[in-house]
Amino acid sequence: MEKFKTVTGIGIPLGRPNIDTDVIIPAHYLKTITRDGLGKGAFETLRKNADGSENPDSLFNQPRYDGAPLLIAGDNFGCGSSREHAAWALADLGVRAVLAPSFSDIFSGNAYKNGILTVVLPQAAIDRLLEVAPDGEITVDLENQVVTTSFQERFEFDLDSFRKHCLMNGLDEIGLTLEMAGDIQKFETANTVSRPWISAPAKH
Repeated sequence: MEKFKTVTGIGIPLGRPNIDTDVIIPAHYLKTITRDGLGKGAFETLRKNADGSENPDSLFNQPRYDGAPLLIAGDNFGCGSSREHAAWALADLGVRAVLAPSFSDIFSGNAYKNGILTVVLPQAAIDRLLEVAPDGEITVDLENQVVTTSFQERFEFDLDSFRKHCLMNGLDEIGLTLEMAGDIQKFETANTVSRPWISAPAKH
C-alpha cells in the first residue's frame, strides 16, 4: 500500500450528501475478480444522462479532474452497502483522500485499508473547499493533520492514531502482520521447544 504523507492537487467538487456505494460503483461491476480498472465505472450514474448517453457536464467527464487526488464530498458519504469495491474504484480513479462532514463507518474503514484517507471537516470548511477546488490547489498534510488551500487557509482535522500510523507507513493488514515477523518467529521457535509434539510430523 502506498504511503500517505502529504497530497497536493485539485479536488473534485462533488459536495452532494448521501452518496451511497451504489453511486460510487454500481452493482454490475461487483462481478470482477480484480480491483484494477474499476475507476472507469466510478460514479457511472452521475456520468450519464437518463438515456444512457455521456453527460459532458458531469464533473467526472471533465478532463480537468482526470486523476484528481482529492474528492470534496457531502455529508454521509459512502452510505449503503459494505462493498469494498467502492474504495477500490476511488483508488483506481486516483483519489487519495475524500473530505466530507461525515462518512459511513464501513466505507471509512474500507477506505483506510486501501490507502485512502477520509477527512472529517465541519460543513463550513467543506463549503469553502468546494469554492476553492475548481481553481485552486488543496493540500492534505496527514502528519500535521491539517488541510490547507492556495489561499493560505487552514482546517485541522482529527484522526484515529492507529489509522494514521497505517496510512503514513503504507501498512495494510498483511503489512501490519509482517511488522511483527520477528516476534512471530521467536514465538514459533519457543513453542517448538516447549511443545515439540505440535511441530512433529503426522503419523499415518
